[in-house]
Amino acid sequence: MENKVTKLFNIKYPIIQAGMVWNSGWRLASAASNSGILGVLGAGSMYPEVLREHIIKCKKATNKPFAVNVPMLYPDIDKLMDIIVEEGVKIIFTSAGNPKTWTKWLQDQGIVVVHVVSSVKFALKAQDAGVDAIVVEGFEAGGHNGRDETTTLALIPMVKEKINIPLIAAGGIATGKAMLATMVLGADGVQIGSRFVASQESSAHQKFKQLVVDAKEGDTQLTLKELAPVRLMKNKFYDEVQELYKTSPSVDDLRTLLGRGRAKKGMFEGDLDEGELEIGQIAGLIHEIKPVSEIVKEIISDFEETKRLAMSL
Repeated sequence: MENKVTKLFNIKYPIIQAGMVWNSGWRLASAASNSGILGVLGAGSMYPEVLREHIIKCKKATNKPFAVNVPMLYPDIDKLMDIIVEEGVKIIFTSAGNPKTWTKWLQDQGIVVVHVVSSVKFALKAQDAGVDAIVVEGFEAGGHNGRDETTTLALIPMVKEKINIPLIAAGGIATGKAMLATMVLGADGVQIGSRFVASQESSAHQKFKQLVVDAKEGDTQLTLKELAPVRLMKNKFYDEVQELYKTSPSVDDLRTLLGRGRAKKGMFEGDLDEGELEIGQIAGLIHEIKPVSEIVKEIISDFEETKRLAMSL
């Protein structure tokens, strides 16, 4: 299945396991890479030395390429970047910030740079900044998201007609059928997050994984746009946010309610009432916690079978 994405990352299949905070530790990333896709460490939930530890363990667990995702709002981002270079990581996904800030510096160190965007406007900015590829993430995605609420199937072709660098689709993708659909629309590969949350190797708490498996359509909602739009599972904390909105709260009111560490509390520690539970709409289609290797095999098998049937029509 060789194409622009597999060549860029030196992987077997054009699939990226998303770098998700509190979910994407070295066990998940190495298992993903060993399955023929690109594993990604989620540095957004790691102190600098914790990231170094995960990189070292990931290098021991796989001899395949893997990447690190770095949200550019991270307070010690310069320390993270230095560690990534020192430890010899060759691929980095940046997000939530201006790609011009780090792209050239990283590329000068021999690192492939991919930037995550949620609109045509930011896709063009990322291309102008010189990134090697972009992840285009639709409104369906879990975690922090774009404000415009453009869906993946609408966004991919709109971005495709404006750029000439590899395009990786994200948001609402958990099956081979969805992978094929986005590639028909112009994507060169896909980034999958929520499906890998419900994997045995994910660092998420077992309670959160089970909640994802039990989720149904309509159990998530994009909220907190005044701070940073985020798709959350509906729970006690989500209900408190909605009650606060009835009072026309200020940004400071919302920030006070959010506090610190809610994502860790929910996804990593398993507090399903007070935690911030970030997951995509596609959770309603995830019904079982499985090893990463099985998930990848199922996606590729589904992709190939759907492609075969489509060509026979």
